[in-house]
Amino acid sequence: MNASSAKAPRKIHYGWVVVLLAFVTLLVSAGIRSMPSILMLPFEKEFGWSRGGISGVISVGIFLYGLVGPFSAAVLERFGIRRVIVVSLAVLAASLAVTPLMTALWQFELLWGLVSGLATGMMANVLGVTVTNHWFVKRKGLVVGLLTASAATGQLLFLPLLAQITAQIGWRYAVFTAVAVIFVVMILVAIGMRNHPSDVGLPAYGEERVTKPEPFRGSIFLAPLQALRSSLRSATFWLLAGTFFFCGFSTNGLIGTHLIPACGDHGIAEVTAAGLLALMGMFDLIGTTLSGWLSDRFDSRWLLFWYYGFRGLSLIFLPYALSAGPTALLVFSVFYGLDWIATVPPTVKLASQEFGKAKSGMIFGWIVVAHQVGASVAAYGAGAVRQWLGAYTVPFVVAGFVCFFAALMAIRVAKIGAAARQQLQA
Repeated sequence: MNASSAKAPRKIHYGWVVVLLAFVTLLVSAGIRSMPSILMLPFEKEFGWSRGGISGVISVGIFLYGLVGPFSAAVLERFGIRRVIVVSLAVLAASLAVTPLMTALWQFELLWGLVSGLATGMMANVLGVTVTNHWFVKRKGLVVGLLTASAATGQLLFLPLLAQITAQIGWRYAVFTAVAVIFVVMILVAIGMRNHPSDVGLPAYGEERVTKPEPFRGSIFLAPLQALRSSLRSATFWLLAGTFFFCGFSTNGLIGTHLIPACGDHGIAEVTAAGLLALMGMFDLIGTTLSGWLSDRFDSRWLLFWYYGFRGLSLIFLPYALSAGPTALLVFSVFYGLDWIATVPPTVKLASQEFGKAKSGMIFGWIVVAHQVGASVAAYGAGAVRQWLGAYTVPFVVAGFVCFFAALMAIRVAKIGAAARQQLQA
């Protein structure tokens, strides 16, 4: 090797460009999914819709967002990452563009419950897992952490801006702003996204040679169902799905949907409340990325135990924080934000270890379904309880205690994992 070649700069692997584009896509998708929390109070005032009715629409959207996950894994493998993202962004933009014309709750249900739920579901956590499996052999935990954290960053960038637009010139202009951002991202993805390292003549990051991807075999509808059937025999699947049910119950279904209205009940302005969610997003970007780094180095089961335990404590503290004032809410936002979505990288790693690379995307998609079922229950249930009791105290405290139960389930995953390894060694 001569001196000039020794000093030649090392090129950045194209996988990191793909990660950046996936990060931006997931960021925008998450920002759009978080918009109903801003729209809830304006819709109550303008259309006279009840808190429970609006929560029901959000609940359906959250459920479909999760349900499409396993099938999106198969669709991504069959048709390619770039094509699926571009089509999904186009459908999402169309549903948002029509939203300002709606006049009835059923139209909100159609546009945000059905169409938006399905479109954003194609760009959920399963997309991050698919990108990671295609492009990376090393640094997988870090990449999953980064792509998962993009959801929090979406709130960080979108919520304060959209809340400010809504407060000053109306919610319709906030929707139009979101549509414009979607079109920009769609163009970037169409130009720069690639499906597999072999498309640019590279090995995956951490490999030495270029390999062609295995062609997708089977039906995009039957393959996820077959993966689910095989996973139902695994106790690890049930425990991971169970912990993720409680994860969804205690995050986007509850806090993501109802924190802004809960702050409104205590006289806290909508823009200020959106700022609290944005602050959580900033700290979750740190916490979830760090979680990915930790999952490459430590036992993921114990990471989950601590994440769920700390989240439970923060949720039990929330009713006091809402009454105590800005300092207490700031403490909650930092403490809760650090592990909002930090549970994803350890869960992805456990699913990959249990079910293998080929099936892990679809099976993790089913685990995400459990997450979104829990989120859907919380989104509707918290709204109904608030309408019944006039306060959010009961839903927040209940969510705190179910997080403690999820922490215990995570330890049970550890026991089953150890038993399985002993059987394999015998």
